[in-house]
Amino acid sequence: MRVTHWLTTASFVALAVSGVAILLAHPRLYWGETGAVGTPSLIDLPLPFILTGQSGWGRYLHFLSAWMLVLTGVLYVLGGIRTRHFKQDLFSPKQPAKYNGAQRMTYGVVVFVLFPIIIWTGLAMSPAVTSVVPVLVTSVGGQQSARTIHFVVAVLLVGFLIGHVAMVALAGFSRHVAAMILGGEPAATEVQT
Repeated sequence: MRVTHWLTTASFVALAVSGVAILLAHPRLYWGETGAVGTPSLIDLPLPFILTGQSGWGRYLHFLSAWMLVLTGVLYVLGGIRTRHFKQDLFSPKQPAKYNGAQRMTYGVVVFVLFPIIIWTGLAMSPAVTSVVPVLVTSVGGQQSARTIHFVVAVLLVGFLIGHVAMVALAGFSRHVAAMILGGEPAATEVQT
């Protein structure tokens, strides 16, 4: 679990950096199948519009990091099922000591709703994938709709990350990070995040 946590962290940072690079190439979001310079946009992001070139490195890094995130996510879910982590800590009807209700709900939504949506919409933006499985893109209304949903979910995940790191800092950053690196549980007197 610790290894997948840190691989997910590294992948997430790479995805955020490369995502911004991709958005700088075209900081407008559309709904439907198409969208381009000169057509009305759904959202104009307050970013500079850099028309000097494509973000090739950003797309390559985004693609690589996304697959790393998918692989670590699959390992995390399989490990969580095998160790009964999800059943005991997230989905137990009684209030476990490890997580409070808000944490269980938030983690459940992030792992089982937001990450699957962001993977789905990422695949829906790929012409190679949608040529084989067109329902991925048609079910969300087109490639530009997938891009817009992908962006909104990415913003929600970045918000989760900020909140997660803030809660870890409030509960004792060095102890929690040490526990995530070395194993074991942080001191029992601290609030768990």
